Amino acid sequence: MRRLFDGYAYGEGPRAGCWWDDSHLDISRPQVANTLHTDVAIIGGGFTGLSAALHLAQSGVSVTVLDAQRVGWGASGRNGGFCCLGGSMASDAVLDHKFGSAERVAFRRTERAAIELVEALIAEHGIDVDRHSTGETSLAHRPKDMAALRAHAASIPDNYGVPYHLHSSEDLAGLGMSGPFHGGLTIEAGFGLNPRKYLCGLAQAAEASGARIFEQSAVTEITSGVDGWVLRVNGYKVRADRVVLATNGYSSDDLPEWLAGRYLPSQSNVIVTRPLSDEELSAAGWTTDQMAYDTRNLLHYFRLMPDRRFLFGMRGGIFTGFRAEARATARVRADFDAMFPAWRRVEATHGWSGMVCLARDRLPFAGAVPDHPGLWAGLCYHGNGVAMGTYSGAVLAQLVQGEVPQMPYPEALRTPLRRFELGRFRRAMIPLAYAGYAMSDR
Repeated sequence: MRRLFDGYAYGEGPRAGCWWDDSHLDISRPQVANTLHTDVAIIGGGFTGLSAALHLAQSGVSVTVLDAQRVGWGASGRNGGFCCLGGSMASDAVLDHKFGSAERVAFRRTERAAIELVEALIAEHGIDVDRHSTGETSLAHRPKDMAALRAHAASIPDNYGVPYHLHSSEDLAGLGMSGPFHGGLTIEAGFGLNPRKYLCGLAQAAEASGARIFEQSAVTEITSGVDGWVLRVNGYKVRADRVVLATNGYSSDDLPEWLAGRYLPSQSNVIVTRPLSDEELSAAGWTTDQMAYDTRNLLHYFRLMPDRRFLFGMRGGIFTGFRAEARATARVRADFDAMFPAWRRVEATHGWSGMVCLARDRLPFAGAVPDHPGLWAGLCYHGNGVAMGTYSGAVLAQLVQGEVPQMPYPEALRTPLRRFELGRFRRAMIPLAYAGYAMSDR
């Protein structure tokens, strides 16, 4: 496997302190131990892969999920649990320029449809995900950022068609959002959840519908033949008529070669505190369960969870290894202390990191891999994969069956990924980009 980071990034070290693992137990699943045949093989047991498996199995398709580790081991099981608008980093102006205003609105409405799909799956399968928050709130970390939030607010009726609320800095304390903020914008779309509970619920629903899920079953080779695809797994052959790639930031540049240079993993770090008392919450002035993030490019995202633990994450990790992981966690803690000084002595019981996945054009992709008949892919959700990953899996399930998706499928989502200019050296772009972001965030 040809990956961008060293082996530590793909081992247990970065996720050793993941709170979600302690919050909910899942069953263990078998590994591939003999030759198999399946209509559709799905590589990756995260949001995209499990959603695709569920929807395919419900349609009566023979489907097999192959995960190198275990269900939700990658970014899906390490994220902040924000089921929200997003999936892209492209602005409205960029979308208008590339695709036109109608397609821009179509993509934005797809973001909303992705949230609604997660809601529908949770309800249909009775998954208890510890749901909370009415949409999410963006908080201005500088006075001048309120102008951008007001401009964004003006676009919401056209793009999303959902309620929204602008907040002055004076409003925030009354909303239970005290802190070094200069106002905010709440968009009533999305909610917080426990991603592990959601993933486990998807996996169980897929299995109940007939899907097979194998863990500790890394795909080390993919070859095409006259009668489909052959995947090498644990020394055995898995034959599949069609294949779905759902590995996102944990992909490999040579599985298949088409992926080389078309995705860019980037680290995101999270800490979770012990449960906070009512007195501690009042001392900081943060008493809401609203999920929130600030307006930095290297943003912070945070929320008070139902058990009163506080989750706080940020983008910006560059290097891997035990020492680099410790430095990144210390940086997250320093920013947490600066934002919530009343909690400086509150213990963070858990801390971990995972890979978000970026695209050259800052857009997600779900569709057929060009020049590879029978091969599909869904990836690059830019840190917002709960909803968009789930949605992409559902779209792929329809495409794999030769159907025209019966759900919004805008051009921005179906346009194949372009290569980064530096190819296999593209990781070198991250420190330069992050340095620029850090300067602009001041």
